[in-house]
Amino acid sequence: MFESLRVWATQAVESYGYAGIFLISYTESIVQPVPPDPFIAGGTALGLDPLIAALIATVASVLGGLTAHTLGMKLGEPVVRRVVGEKHFVKGEVLFNRFGVAAVLVAAVTPVPFKVVCWLAGIFEMRRTPFLIAAFAGRFPRFMIVALMGDLFGDLL
Repeated sequence: MFESLRVWATQAVESYGYAGIFLISYTESIVQPVPPDPFIAGGTALGLDPLIAALIATVASVLGGLTAHTLGMKLGEPVVRRVVGEKHFVKGEVLFNRFGVAAVLVAAVTPVPFKVVCWLAGIFEMRRTPFLIAAFAGRFPRFMIVALMGDLFGDLL
C-alpha cells in the first residue's frame, strides 16, 4: 500500500508540481482525507524548493481551513454535526470551550484532523484573526519539516 501511495504521489507531483501541492493542501483542510505531507515530501525529493513548497502548502491549508471555518459558521450546527459526526462535535465543543486557539494550533501541527477543528472553530464562532494566526503558526513548521525531510532524505523514499 505504501508503495502505491508513493507512486501516486510521485506522479501527481511530476504532473502538477506546486499547483498540485496547493490543491491537495487546500482541499484536505475542508473535506478530502488525503494529507498533503506525501506530496510535499515527494515534491521536494523531486527537486521542488522546500521553502516554496512549505509556504504554498501552508497558505493553501490555511485558506482551506478558513473555508471550512466559514462553512461551519454559515451552515450551522445541524449540518456540521452530520459532516463531522456526533463524537467529533462533542469533542470539539469541549476543546473550544476550554482551549480555543490552542485547539487549532494542536490540530495544525499534529495528526488530529485539522479539517474537523476548522469546521468546529466556525460553528463555535471562533474569531478569524486568532484562528488564522494559530493555523499558520502550526501548519508552517509542520510542512517545513516535511519539505526538508523530502529534500534531505528523498532518495530513501
